[in-house]
Amino acid sequence: MRKVLVIGIGAGNPEHVTVQAINGLNRADVLFIPDKGARKSELAELRRDICDRFVTNPASRRVEFDVPVRAEPAPSYHATVDDWHEEIAGIYERLLLEEIAEDGCGAFLIWGDPSLYDSALRILDRVSRRDNVGFELEVIPGITAIQALAAGHKMALNRIGDPFLVTTGRRLTEQGLPDNAGTTVVMLDGRCSFQSVADKDAIIHWGAYLGTADEILIHGRLGDVEDEIVRTREAARLRKGWIMDTYLLRKPD
Repeated sequence: MRKVLVIGIGAGNPEHVTVQAINGLNRADVLFIPDKGARKSELAELRRDICDRFVTNPASRRVEFDVPVRAEPAPSYHATVDDWHEEIAGIYERLLLEEIAEDGCGAFLIWGDPSLYDSALRILDRVSRRDNVGFELEVIPGITAIQALAAGHKMALNRIGDPFLVTTGRRLTEQGLPDNAGTTVVMLDGRCSFQSVADKDAIIHWGAYLGTADEILIHGRLGDVEDEIVRTREAARLRKGWIMDTYLLRKPD
């Protein structure tokens, strides 16, 4: 039966790649590298760099594939994402059928960790339920952007006896800071949703391109630094053509 590895490769620094991940990369006959278009070509290049650095299996080959652009939410966010995932599932199914031998092994290289705000596992579950190609799945964890953010700011994610919440920018805008957690980590925020937070005394720790040579870190009282973050973020996005960032908001003691 075909074997499919879903390998977390960290937040962008090749040194985030674990020994387990390196071994997984070298077990695979084929490494799948997604292409998200010219604006995000650097993301594919970083995956290639990781393969160049760590893959020593002479039988290994790389297969690049185009990732369709997600439509704007209409009629709803969930319906749009569902349609997008269904389209990608068709691509995954074709890759497994055409690129992996019956007894072969293929690997998908996933930013951060496959379990946190990544859809590869859900999409592969769709492929499995279609029942057109059989495969055994193995997941190799990786360092997340959250861990890289905390390391960059030299801080612990939680305060003593206090939980933290991981959410999205959309949820932060809709619901604000939670009452049951003193720390909120925000991911998938393309609109600087921290500006919607009413408590400007909250402390923000923000980071972009975490773990890479282009890493940017800003922290301080939200009311003092939110405009600086917006300006810095936009300038970086225009310079590179893309941005990956996350941040932590902490209620004042």
